[in-house]
Amino acid sequence: MSDQVLIGLYSLLAGGTVGAAGLLALRLLRHRSIAVHVTVLLVVTVAAVAAGVITVATAMFLSPHDLQVVLLTVAAAVVVSLGVGIAFGRRLAAAAVWSAQARENEQRLETGRRELVAWVSHDLRTPLAGLRAMAEALEDGVVADRYTVAEYHRRIRVETDRMTHLVDDLFELSRINAGALRLTLARVPLADVVSDALAATAPLAATRGVRLVAAESGWPVVRASEPELARVLTNLLINSVRYTPADGTVHVEAGHDQDNAWFAVSDTCGGIPAADLPRVFDVAFRGETARTPGEAGGGLGLAIVRGLVEAHGGRVAVDNITAGCRFVVRLPVGA
Repeated sequence: MSDQVLIGLYSLLAGGTVGAAGLLALRLLRHRSIAVHVTVLLVVTVAAVAAGVITVATAMFLSPHDLQVVLLTVAAAVVVSLGVGIAFGRRLAAAAVWSAQARENEQRLETGRRELVAWVSHDLRTPLAGLRAMAEALEDGVVADRYTVAEYHRRIRVETDRMTHLVDDLFELSRINAGALRLTLARVPLADVVSDALAATAPLAATRGVRLVAAESGWPVVRASEPELARVLTNLLINSVRYTPADGTVHVEAGHDQDNAWFAVSDTCGGIPAADLPRVFDVAFRGETARTPGEAGGGLGLAIVRGLVEAHGGRVAVDNITAGCRFVVRLPVGA
């Protein structure tokens, strides 16, 4: 029994010394990553066991051969334990990073949802109040002259169309987020889609005094769903026209490389603030108030663009260029 007590004391002394050193190391490294903490904890645990075994083996006056066998066994156990522990620590650190990113994304999405509700509520409440007032004025006969009545009818139609577009955008975004979007892929000449999108955007561009210019050649044929691709181009063009001042230019071009077909919409809006670039495609993001036109939508157009492009397996990006910005959509050749 006395030998067992002695062995226990030797083990406790050796392990305790290593443990104390480990606690000091953890305190000094308290600001490091979780992977470092797990690695240190594992090293300390294995080292404490190894120190206890070696101390006891030495105190037992083992023969050189037996001591060598014990040491080799402990060394093998240390190597295996450290390897498994380090791998586990890395996986744990990766899981922690993923969890933090997931929480950050969730918070960002929740912020976007709150902003979306606020914007949509504002964009619906304001025109509805105006529509109600104009309808009551017409109903009560407060407005009687033909010119004013015609103007009220025109404004009612314009506001109704704007709210219809907003509801359509909300429906499209809900389909994208719910995974209910079903694409019918076919070979689509990009030149035809661009021509139709330019024709649809031309009235707005003419009203704002913005020139629409398209490249004369280089238009690839892409495999895509034509209605969704047309919406991507139209949304990009409308966005650029709205933010481009009078006498500005919106330019469309396209091309292809080894892996992707691409098209780009460039404008002379003056550029996007660097802090806003990462959020341009977020739901309900409209940028600075100074850049937000009065007829802006609900901040859904570019979010829909990103959703539709990603549904095609592609990606969309924006960068500042001289005097403006450039949106580039890339679609895989086999999309």
